[in-house]
Amino acid sequence: MATHPTFITCSSLSFSWPDGTGVLDDFRLAVGPGRTGLIGLNGSGKSTLLKLIAGELAPTEGTIRTVGEVGYLPQNLVLDTALRVDEALGIARVRAALHAIESGDPAEEHFAAVGDDWDVEERALAALDQLGLGHIGLDRTIGEVSGGESVLLRLAALLLARPDVLLLDEPTNNLDLPARRRLYAAVDAWSGVMVVVSHDRELLERVDQIADLRDGEVSWYGGAYSAYERALAAEQESAERMVRVAEADVQRQKRELSDAHMKLARRKRYAQKSAQNKVVPKIVANNRRSEAQVSAGKHRALHSERLDAARERLDAAVEAVRDDDEIRIELPRTTVPPGRGVLTLTDLELRHGAWAGTFELRGPERIALVGRNGSGKTTLLRTIAGELPPVAGEVEAHVPLRFLPQRLDVLDDELSVVDNVARFAPTATANTIRARLARFLFKGARADQPAGTLSGGERFRATLAALLLAEPAPQLLMLDEPTNSLDMASVGKLTAALEAYEGALIVASHDVPFLESLGITRWLLLDGTLRPTTAEAVRDGLLLSEPGRGEARRADQE
Repeated sequence: MATHPTFITCSSLSFSWPDGTGVLDDFRLAVGPGRTGLIGLNGSGKSTLLKLIAGELAPTEGTIRTVGEVGYLPQNLVLDTALRVDEALGIARVRAALHAIESGDPAEEHFAAVGDDWDVEERALAALDQLGLGHIGLDRTIGEVSGGESVLLRLAALLLARPDVLLLDEPTNNLDLPARRRLYAAVDAWSGVMVVVSHDRELLERVDQIADLRDGEVSWYGGAYSAYERALAAEQESAERMVRVAEADVQRQKRELSDAHMKLARRKRYAQKSAQNKVVPKIVANNRRSEAQVSAGKHRALHSERLDAARERLDAAVEAVRDDDEIRIELPRTTVPPGRGVLTLTDLELRHGAWAGTFELRGPERIALVGRNGSGKTTLLRTIAGELPPVAGEVEAHVPLRFLPQRLDVLDDELSVVDNVARFAPTATANTIRARLARFLFKGARADQPAGTLSGGERFRATLAALLLAEPAPQLLMLDEPTNSLDMASVGKLTAALEAYEGALIVASHDVPFLESLGITRWLLLDGTLRPTTAEAVRDGLLLSEPGRGEARRADQE
C-alpha cells in the first residue's frame, strides 16, 4: 500500500499550563496532505494544539515535527494599529529597497534585499484584491481598517509567504458574509496542508477530512462536516444498540445467578432432609453435602464471573455513547404577550454616521440584525442598551432588557459562577441559584469555578445564565455575534437555551444557519440605514453594498 507523506507529527505530546492544569497527555497526531477540519468541545485543547504546532507554546513533554514552513492565523488576532499595511504583510523592507532602486540608488544592500522578488508589490496587491481588500492599498495603517479586515490582512500575509502548512484558528470570527465568502474561496484554492479550527459549518464543508479531538484523542472521519455528522450518527446508533444489548445481558446474567442460587438452595435442603430422614447412609449424605458445597461454589463463581463480564461490556458500551448534555430550562418570567410594546426607536442617529431611524418592536419577536463589518450593528445594540448616547433621536425600552456583548466582559473573573449570577439576582438564595445553574450544566464544583478559569464555551454559558436569571427577568435579550468561538456542541446548547426564552430577541450575527435555527420573525439590514430584508437576500449577499470609509468602518470596533 502506498503511504502519504506526513506534514505534522505529534509524538507522546503532553502540555500543562503553569498552574498545573493539564490539556494534553501522551497525545499522538499525524496530519497528511489536504485540508483538515479540527473540531471538538470547548476546552478540549484545539487552540492550544495549534499554538503548539505553530511554536507559540512549548510542550511539557514529547515532540512536534513539521515539514516545511508553518503559517498560523490565531483566533484572537492583535495587530499594532500603527503598522502600515506593507509591514503587516511582511514586505516593507523589500518594498523600500525596490523603491530605492527605482529612484536611482544602486546600493548593493537594496539588490540583496529584493533578491528575486521584483514583483512583490504586484503580488501583494493581487493577494489583497483576492480577499476584497484592494481598496486599502499598502501605505495605510492597521488603525484605519476594521477588525474583520485585519483578519483578512493577516491571511493575505500568509498567502504571500506561501507556507507549506497553514493553521487557521476560527478564521471567520468577526467576518461579515462577503468577507467569509472570500475566505471560503481562498480555502478552496489552497493546495497545501491546512488545519482549520472552526464552528462555521460552511467552512467545514470545504475540508477533506474531520479530526474530532475528544478526551485527549483524535478520531478521523473522511469527508466534510456533513459526512462526519452522518458517520457519527451511525456510530452513536450502533453504540446505543450495544448498550441495550449489554443491559439485557446483565439482566439475564443476574437472573441466571439468582436461579443458580435457588437450585443450589433446594439441593442443599434436599440433602439435609435426606440425612435427617436417614434415606441414605450418613457417609453418603456427607459426601453429597460436600459435593453440593463444591458445586455451589463453582456455580457461584461461574455466574459471578459472567455477571462481572456483562457489566464490563455494559460500561464499555455506555462509554462509547457521547454524553453531550443539553441545556434544559424554563423561563416563564421572560414571557412577552403578543402585541405588547417592547422597544421604540425614534429618529435615531448613531455614532459614526449610521442611521437607525424610527423602528418599533412588539411582542416576542425574534429579529436578526445583519450588515457588513463596520456598518454599526454593535453600536446600535450598545446604544439601545444605554452604553452609548445617540447622536440624535430617542431609544425607549418598555420592558427589562439585557445585552450580551461580543467580548463577554459581563462576568467578574475573580468571582465564582455562582457569585457572578448572584450579582444579577441579589434576592435569590444560593440554593435557588445553584438549582438554576444546574440547568445550564454548572453542577456541583463546576458552579464554584472562578469565571477567569472557564473555557470560551463555559464562559459564554455562564454569561448567558447570568443574564437570563437576572432580576428583573429580561423580556428583551440582545446578543452580539454569540456564536464566535463556540464549538458546534455549544452552538447547539445556545440554540436550546434560546428556544426556552419567551421574550423578544435581537441577534446581530453573520452566521446565517444559526440565525435560521432561531425562528427569526424579522430580518433587518443595517447598511447606512436600518431597513427590512430577507434571509434569502442575506444568504446571497444581494443587499450588502460596498463598505464606507473612515469612522463608519470602525463602528463595530467601538
